[in-house]
Amino acid sequence: MESKRQLQYSKLIQRELSEIFQRDSKHLFGNAFITVTRTEISPDLSVAKSYLSFMLVENKDQMLELVREKTKSIRQVLGNKIRNQARIIPSLVFFLDDSAEYAVKMNKIISNLTIPKADI
Repeated sequence: MESKRQLQYSKLIQRELSEIFQRDSKHLFGNAFITVTRTEISPDLSVAKSYLSFMLVENKDQMLELVREKTKSIRQVLGNKIRNQARIIPSLVFFLDDSAEYAVKMNKIISNLTIPKADI
């Protein structure tokens, strides 16, 4: 379970990363719409795991690799944004968030089930 400090810090990181992907780094990723769905922070605040969702992208794995290649510049922009609010700028680790795809898959499976009517 995360502490209150970790939760506050992860929300700050998530908010600022979202802004970076939407406004500041638009030129790096073209017309891709990148959403930060969740951010988890380590207890010592040194590592932030961020889960990303991509829209308007054909190959999500390739876009995730591009984001990972640009991690250093993203961290630098993040540091400039939160330098007055945080002492530690965490290392960033990005993962693909596939929860939306999983939900669609489960809905499809459930809708295809044939459930017999109960005899009362």
